[in-house]
Amino acid sequence: MGKKKDDKPKSNEALVNKKAKFNYELGEFFEAGVVLTGSEVKSLRERKGNLTDGFAKVKKGEVYLENFQIPAYKNKGYAEHIDLRPRKLLLHKKEIARMEKAVKEKGLVLVAVKCYFKDNKYFKVQISLAKPKKLHDKRDDLQKKDAKIEIDRAMKARLRT
Repeated sequence: MGKKKDDKPKSNEALVNKKAKFNYELGEFFEAGVVLTGSEVKSLRERKGNLTDGFAKVKKGEVYLENFQIPAYKNKGYAEHIDLRPRKLLLHKKEIARMEKAVKEKGLVLVAVKCYFKDNKYFKVQISLAKPKKLHDKRDDLQKKDAKIEIDRAMKARLRT
């Protein structure tokens, strides 16, 4: 029996926070390493994880990723980890200072946008300095999206004839 192509997902595919673009105006992006345990890495290689409500906080000169859920690895044996725990992010001091300043002065938030394996070795999280959108901004985005869908449908119908 041969192996099917889609048996295992590629480990370098990203877990994406789809709500981030809808709820926030994304600004400057940062790539950060994450301190993980062995069973967390194995679980993430199987593309298990929920980044939907993930955000970062600056505490005492360090940045922690909150609400990033990594479920238990199915073949864990004795190694266990807590699904929801703050995970330390690895960043340069200058980047941390810039983030802390923006959060305090400008009222921005740090939102986790996506996470992925870089070079199939290192687990990275992309975080963004973001400004929360107001309700009318979200409505505008939905209207633009609907208009684009209608235009695409009309173009397809026109090409068929």
